[in-house]
Amino acid sequence: MALKRYVVGCFDDEEVLFPAVKKVRNAGYKIQDVYTPFPVHGLDHALGMRETSLHTAGFIYGILGTTTALAGMGWVFTKDWPMNIGGKPNFPLPALIPITFELTVLFSAVGMVMTFCYLCQLAPFVRKHHFHPRATDDLFVMAIECTDRTNVDDLKGFLQSAGAVEVNYQVAESGWWFGRYDVEPKLYREENPVIG
Repeated sequence: MALKRYVVGCFDDEEVLFPAVKKVRNAGYKIQDVYTPFPVHGLDHALGMRETSLHTAGFIYGILGTTTALAGMGWVFTKDWPMNIGGKPNFPLPALIPITFELTVLFSAVGMVMTFCYLCQLAPFVRKHHFHPRATDDLFVMAIECTDRTNVDDLKGFLQSAGAVEVNYQVAESGWWFGRYDVEPKLYREENPVIG
């Protein structure tokens, strides 16, 4: 997998983070992602991320569940094992509504969880690079991807002026890989980060 270069800025307050995200985007830098210890309302809009399509996938999975339930019960009651009980029709739709509802919810829920895990690359034994160990504790970590034209020292100074309390340079694999978190990968990390 290809190695990419990142300048990582750490912020200790979300009120400093929002203006910094706007400044970085206006300066033309590409923000890979911002990692926060808790959900921050409006950060996705500040980063320019589009709205998720997960609800559309949930609707499609729900229709698949409804179709599966009605087709399965229709086949069983009309073709495979038709029974005449008191003159009732072989396909009594009102009696099939509870099972149809349950399969619709089941397909939708399981399908959305699996889609979410696939899109976020979450699975057992799948490892992604962590830019800072305190990103899930008390720091807001902004990872900016460097290109061939990026001046790393200027970018570090820019992040410090935007309010970053710690800035460092890292080289890491961009995607995910199979591995364990108790074994440190051989990646390049700056020894002496700039602390503001």
